[in-house]
Amino acid sequence: MAHQARLRPSAVALAHRDERVDYATLDAAADAYAVALWTAGVRPGTIVPVRLPRAPQLVAVLLAVLKCGAAYAALDRRWPGERIDQVTRMVGASVMVTDAGAHGDVPSWTAPNESLAQAASRRAEPPSVYVDSSAAATVFFTSGSTGVPKGVLSPHHATTRLFPAPGFADFGPGRVVLQAAPVSWDAFTLELWGPLTSGGTCVIADADYLLPDDLADLVNATGLDTAWLTSSLFNFLVDEDDPERPCLAGLRQVLTGGERLSPTHVARFLARYPDSILINGYGPAESCVFATTHRISAVDCDHPDGIPLGVPVPETIVHILDGEESLAPGTVGEICLAGAGLALGYVGDAHATAAAFTLLPLDGEPVRVYRTGDLGFLDSDGVLHFRGRTDFQVKIAGHRIEPGEIESVARRIPGIREAAVVPVPAPGGGYDRLAIFYTADDPTAPTPAVVRRALAAKLPGYLVPHNVHRRAALPTTTTGKLDRSALLASL
Repeated sequence: MAHQARLRPSAVALAHRDERVDYATLDAAADAYAVALWTAGVRPGTIVPVRLPRAPQLVAVLLAVLKCGAAYAALDRRWPGERIDQVTRMVGASVMVTDAGAHGDVPSWTAPNESLAQAASRRAEPPSVYVDSSAAATVFFTSGSTGVPKGVLSPHHATTRLFPAPGFADFGPGRVVLQAAPVSWDAFTLELWGPLTSGGTCVIADADYLLPDDLADLVNATGLDTAWLTSSLFNFLVDEDDPERPCLAGLRQVLTGGERLSPTHVARFLARYPDSILINGYGPAESCVFATTHRISAVDCDHPDGIPLGVPVPETIVHILDGEESLAPGTVGEICLAGAGLALGYVGDAHATAAAFTLLPLDGEPVRVYRTGDLGFLDSDGVLHFRGRTDFQVKIAGHRIEPGEIESVARRIPGIREAAVVPVPAPGGGYDRLAIFYTADDPTAPTPAVVRRALAAKLPGYLVPHNVHRRAALPTTTTGKLDRSALLASL
């Protein structure tokens, strides 16, 4: 970022409400905050929790933490105090940044109530610290199976590998990129550091949940032309895109993913906005945002295996494995990732780190890989295709069932927009049947009976759900992903 400040000091780095912050001001403010954080005890190798509103000052503070050689853990302000305490203890914080004084037992540095221009006017000299690209930069938080969140410790080069020029998307000068993802999520890295390391502009959204009018207003006010949208949010915005006031008009690039894409929604978007670039991105937080990307075309909507996940981003390798054995092209196995994008591990959890990040003898030499738990295959061109999750796979009456297969067939039934399959627990344990939930377009909406008959015409009997339910919308989590637990609870 400092490099961009030298190259184009007067270019707009951040836009928030009516405020515009240029690169020189942002860098100088970060220098001033770095001096203050150093005085407060921040040092290389430490992790600093940061709990600030989504605004330019948050960005300057995160830069300041990095200038001290430390890593930041951006905390979602919507989290309850107990969770804040939990993750603060997890990262072993000695200093926490807030805007409201002390929190718990960890000493706090309270960010001044000032503009970045006021901070920049102090013209401070930041600490002289050498930071290797393999050093920790940030912590992403993901759900853990035990109920305790996992802290994914990600290095600098995991982020910087994503933004070469040219790359899978254009984040450079002239690009205006939306920042709307939760700050604790790895998509925040894409939205923030993508433009700031490349010379573009980052537009910071106020709302925690992006609505069509919010997006349209930002496009009109800032020239926003690039956005990352989870597949569920993408589907919602496509459905709500009003010809009288279109919310997706003006977007030159849309990056989406996080779940299997809906060919119906993708086709509608491409038909409506033929000049826009639509990119499918795949990758867990443990591989920092994206491991593969694919520029989507209309023909992808008819692909029998769904829209492809694409080819690896720079310095990333995809292996399809059965245990430790590499599988031939076209063979389904576990998607395992290697390369510079991999996390250093899970903070404070050596056992989980060892289980997920393993050293395997591949191609005659030891290779560190992350086992994603996703199933997929590489085709003859080296393009990755998704086939579901290992942990969603269930057995019912002796049959091994992959819900994603049923969902893929359901989405191709005329009139259906979205579909989700959940296994229903049996009273004695295990599962005894499947339920499918769907949303549909009016007036061509198929009834549940029609849906079941259509599935029975395409699938063997053991894959046809016993229960079929139509919903106005499928529930999503706070990060915009499908909430299968809520679906099950609605039965």
